[in-house]
Amino acid sequence: MRFAAIADVHGNYLALEAVLADIRALGITDIVNLGDMLSGPLDARRTMEMLMPLDAVHVLGNHDRYLLDRPPEKMGSWDRPAHDALNAAQLDWLRAQPMTLVFRDQVFLCHATPGNDEIYWLDIVHPDGAVALSPLDRIEQFAHGVTQPLILCAHTHLARAVRLRDGRLIVNPGSVGCPGFRDKHPYPHVVEAGTPHARYAILELFDGAWQVTFRNVAYDHEAMAVLARRNGQPELANALATGWIG
Repeated sequence: MRFAAIADVHGNYLALEAVLADIRALGITDIVNLGDMLSGPLDARRTMEMLMPLDAVHVLGNHDRYLLDRPPEKMGSWDRPAHDALNAAQLDWLRAQPMTLVFRDQVFLCHATPGNDEIYWLDIVHPDGAVALSPLDRIEQFAHGVTQPLILCAHTHLARAVRLRDGRLIVNPGSVGCPGFRDKHPYPHVVEAGTPHARYAILELFDGAWQVTFRNVAYDHEAMAVLARRNGQPELANALATGWIG
């Protein structure tokens, strides 16, 4: 069993296009998408036009949920532009996707944690804003009740793999389309991938154990940086251009 995991596209259709081409070049036909597909100042409509016909399994991210559970005037600066770009059929398609899913009996899919789409799982933010690998006890607490041997999450945009003490593997594939962002919850912090590549992961069951390979894919990130800057998001433009906020 071998498949690709993508996440956190955030409307970056050029990054998504490059990742899908890389997946096809490797002969992989199965794809799971861990959410946060559209929100951001890039191109939600073109991204949706690529995702809807894709033969893939999808779960919603928190930003996808924000496009559905509140009126446009209550949406944030990343969500309102995406919502305004989508038509009713596209929003209906988004609405039909689940929050969590079990893939082929072996893999549990969620965006952030099984019970909350806004909590960092494999990473933790300290009061001084430092972002670090979460303690194993905390990671295992969120995994309580999940019986599948492979667990996939996203949300932090940082590629991580953590093996639990009982042998289960939790993987965050990193972000396809957004290599850096700033947030204020639970404390003000920045997340930076350090390079502008589009990121995803390949998962493979080998001799009864799950293995992960992280992929960094080059694409025309400068074009997306120009678009972000044109749309009033200079920090995102910096992240798209370099992998760093500043």
